Amino acid sequence: MAIPRSFRLLEELEKGEKGGSQACSYGLTNGDDVTMTHWNGTILGAPNSVHANRIYSVEIICDDTYPDKPPLIKFLSKINLQCVDQTTGDIIVDKFSIMKNWKRSTTIEDCLLELRKEMVTPTNKALPQPKEGSTF
Repeated sequence: MAIPRSFRLLEELEKGEKGGSQACSYGLTNGDDVTMTHWNGTILGAPNSVHANRIYSVEIICDDTYPDKPPLIKFLSKINLQCVDQTTGDIIVDKFSIMKNWKRSTTIEDCLLELRKEMVTPTNKALPQPKEGSTF
C-alpha cells in the first residue's frame, strides 16, 4: 500500500528541517499550511562552475497529485538551464529527466539535487548566466 500524501510530505518536511543535504534546503513557505502544498527551496550553485557561490531560490508546489506526479518547481532566481523556461522560470518537465520519468519514491530533495547536477552538464555549463541577484 502506498504511503498517504500527508505522511509522505511530513517525512520530507522533517528531513528538510534537519538539513539533510549541504547542497540544497527546502521547507514550507508558511508553517500554517496544513495541506503542505506551498514550499520554497534553495540550491547552492555547483562548485567549479559559473554557478559557484550563487544561491538559487525556487518555489515548489506539491498539489493533490503529489507524490504520484512530480511537484511544480519554478526558479525565482534567474538561471539559464535548458530545462528552465526563460520567461517564467518554470521547470520544463520534458527536458528534466527526473520529472519526465517520475517515480513515486522521488522526493523534493532529489529534484533539487538533480537541478544542481544539471548546472554542470556539458550543455548547461557553457551557457551564459544572468546577472547574480536577478529574478524571474
